[in-house]
Amino acid sequence: MAQYFTVHPKNPQRRLIAQAAKIIRDGGVIAYPTDSCYAFGCHTGDKDALERLRRLRGFDERHHLTLMCRDLSELGTYARVDNTSYRLLKALTPGSYTFILEATRELPRRILHPRRKTIGLRVPDHLVSQALLAELGEPMLSATAILPGDDQPAMDAQEIRDRLGSSLDLVLDGGSCGVEPTTIIDLTGPQTVVIRKGKGNLAALGGAE
Repeated sequence: MAQYFTVHPKNPQRRLIAQAAKIIRDGGVIAYPTDSCYAFGCHTGDKDALERLRRLRGFDERHHLTLMCRDLSELGTYARVDNTSYRLLKALTPGSYTFILEATRELPRRILHPRRKTIGLRVPDHLVSQALLAELGEPMLSATAILPGDDQPAMDAQEIRDRLGSSLDLVLDGGSCGVEPTTIIDLTGPQTVVIRKGKGNLAALGGAE
């Protein structure tokens, strides 16, 4: 059965965050809160953890995973960002947006879309996930916590633990996050394209489709 840490959503306990970061570094897969909904996360460089994450969601290698970053500068290390995209990213981060961007060589090929060589990136606006990323000192590979057979993300941390049991190493309970996933924005082409309308407000996108 997964370990279960209850953390304060506004003032997460440093000791628990440090333990969670160690579990990730040691190859664990966790569930944790974000500003949109709960997510699954693992270490970017761990091949076995990546496969476990994909199995949890039923993803094949063609499905975009998300790289959770602390801030815009970290995001820029792992994705190619032109001036137009940078202005949009600056306006929308941190926030409930996932951006599809061309990846740099800093990232392992196995986590990229195999044909497009792209990755989803985002900077969450949530104190628990921000504290976890700061403790890790690097981005975390992530996917929305949709449980098997469900259409919407899980809202309750205890339900995630009860239903997934030993498939996870840790559930980090930061309270209810809601069930609306991020807005997904593709910035790889000449036009900004909204792939999925989610929690992130579209007003800042202007004429994006």
